Amino acid sequence: MGILYVVPTPIGNLEDITLRALRVLREVSLIAAEDTRTSRILLQHYQIETPLISYHEHNERARLEILFEALDKGDIALISDAGMPGISDPGYELICAAIERGIRVEPLPGANAVITALVGSGLPPDTFIYLGFLPRKDKVLRELFTRLEHVQRTLVAYESPNRLCDSLAVIASVLGDRPVCVARELSKKFEEYQRGSISTVLAHFQATPPRGEITLVIGGAAPPEAVQWDEAAVRAALQSRLDSGEPLKLAAKSIAAESGWERRAVYDLGSGE
Repeated sequence: MGILYVVPTPIGNLEDITLRALRVLREVSLIAAEDTRTSRILLQHYQIETPLISYHEHNERARLEILFEALDKGDIALISDAGMPGISDPGYELICAAIERGIRVEPLPGANAVITALVGSGLPPDTFIYLGFLPRKDKVLRELFTRLEHVQRTLVAYESPNRLCDSLAVIASVLGDRPVCVARELSKKFEEYQRGSISTVLAHFQATPPRGEITLVIGGAAPPEAVQWDEAAVRAALQSRLDSGEPLKLAAKSIAAESGWERRAVYDLGSGE
């Protein structure tokens, strides 16, 4: 049984492919491509002559058995039009089916628009939610962001340039004037990062309609402001815990966590210092 290699391809600039990816594409017996016309541009550029077969959302079921028959004889590579296969494309179905059949699946690291846009956005990258392509209908889009209104993680999504302005307007009406970044045409000649509040970025693209591939990065909800207790409240809570027999050290620690006070300051109130 062969190996199913999941091979990322450049999201724009043809130089953004790894040496390992090129070697795998040359060595496998077959390449399953989302769009063979797009993939041939890359393969011809690097003089790769491995046979190609199309695998996309309209033929994925019919192609599965053909691909598994090919895996019986050797390794195959799965590629998408751009970036990592399986991320918002039909490659996910093939990967799942291969895993269910006990076939070894070996993903290669490489180019990805989500991570590239997130890092370049200037918004917190330590924890984020990837939303895929945004819903086309305003009602569904509004419902999505209503559910995400209080999420503090950065949000990342793909959007069509034709719907970008409408989507930004809907998002602003639900989330408020959050910080956002529209990353456009990543790694290509006309790469652009538009950063700022939703209203500022929306005004820019209303004046200059966007073109090309769009990745939208949205700042998370601000954390709720901590409300610090006044001294009377701290003394009352402390006295209540001490009256119940709780040691001063433990009472001070617990109240400090709830009140916004330093533990030592709470302890000093209880010890009379």
